[in-house]
Amino acid sequence: MKIGIAADHGGFDMKEFLCEALKADGHQITDFGAQAFQTGDDYPDFSVPLAEAVARGDLERGVALCGSGVGVCVAANKIPGARACLVHDSFCAHQGVEDDDLNVLCLGSRVIGFSQALELVRIFLAARFSGAERHQRRVAKVGELDNRRREAAQGG
Repeated sequence: MKIGIAADHGGFDMKEFLCEALKADGHQITDFGAQAFQTGDDYPDFSVPLAEAVARGDLERGVALCGSGVGVCVAANKIPGARACLVHDSFCAHQGVEDDDLNVLCLGSRVIGFSQALELVRIFLAARFSGAERHQRRVAKVGELDNRRREAAQGG
């Protein structure tokens, strides 16, 4: 699977760990940075380009990390077509994909450990959107919000 991963300083070490583990699992990884640990870096600089690539369809899924996972989630969700969620349990890691077509998993590296993060990412990557009518309808409604955001940004 083609996966993007991004982290600021708060998630840097976990990102490095996940990149290696996911490559070993056979995934193709695009690393959106940070490329080096820098205490003063800013999560939108990494999570926004990741979310844009997922929304364009360049990548199948994305994983974004910061200390809490909250900042990268907020930033990623500003991108039309990105459906990001902060997840710290296995149920939400698969249910978010199955029911809500989640495409960006956000994790807090100061909230969960490395092995739990890897387990959650693997669950997220293995999950598939159910395609059930009620879920398609709901995801379409979210897509309409994205369309309104795009139109407003274009002055229309």
